[in-house]
Amino acid sequence: MRTTHLFTRTLAAAGLMLAAAFASQDARSDSPQNGPGFAAVYGNIPQNQVEFLSTPDAIKSAAASAAPTAVWEVLEHGEKVECLDCIAPVSLLIYDANARTREIAAWWLRRRAFGVFGPGEVYQQTLQTLASDPDPVRRSYAAYALGEFFAAPGVTACVTALSDSDARVRAAAASALGRLNNDGAGALAQAFTDADPGVKLAALASAVIINGFSGVASLAGVLSDASADVRRNAVQVLDARGASSAVAPILASAQTDADAGVRAAACHAVGSIAARSPGMVDTTSLIAALLAISQNDSDGFVRDMAQIAIRRL
Repeated sequence: MRTTHLFTRTLAAAGLMLAAAFASQDARSDSPQNGPGFAAVYGNIPQNQVEFLSTPDAIKSAAASAAPTAVWEVLEHGEKVECLDCIAPVSLLIYDANARTREIAAWWLRRRAFGVFGPGEVYQQTLQTLASDPDPVRRSYAAYALGEFFAAPGVTACVTALSDSDARVRAAAASALGRLNNDGAGALAQAFTDADPGVKLAALASAVIINGFSGVASLAGVLSDASADVRRNAVQVLDARGASSAVAPILASAQTDADAGVRAAACHAVGSIAARSPGMVDTTSLIAALLAISQNDSDGFVRDMAQIAIRRL
């Protein structure tokens, strides 16, 4: 049975009244049926459509259950609910098997004013887990969490983790650097030569989104990787970053790569980069090469992509 609580808080500076109601069972507060506070905030919006706030008890209950939808709901609606007693149970969720649960738990924790970033608290514990926990799965989850915390010490920790013995941890560290918008002073490019394709793919995904990514020159070497997925993603990263200096090796991929998907992506990249770099590439030779691809490639989609690229030049 849901119990409705109505309270008002006077804001001395503004003299405003803010009403909210809380439920202890499922985190949803039943909106007050009457009263000037509700009307002032919500007007004529139906009660079942107004935003609700999570209670501390609901946050702790959902965290203890680890039921994904319950966790997602109460934490999203508890963004600004300060609850020191909630931090410990929520911090356990950054090691949950559900990726979205881990993400929203870290999201909620990083918004705490107290109890997370001090000495010995959650953030420092997460750094320690990544550095020394014997379980590689927990280390990988710690790396992902550091990416979601958006705090500077996580950069150094994730750079170190790029050399972890387990590929899952290295991939998580590469992904976290992307979330942190930091390539670790060029360290992320090390992952392009990792033995595991998943690590390379994670590093390439981060290379697209890091504003000051400094390893563009290293990407050309990835175009000869054994994995077609890695080669295709490398082409797409070079395309996204407008790497005019890499047009020649990308064109070579368009002409000779064994995988049609890579060749198609390379055709697109050649046209895209050249169109954004007027005067920096020899469009005459590019058109001739693309024309040959459009006439001779064994794959129809590649031929079409070459034709499209020509029209962009």
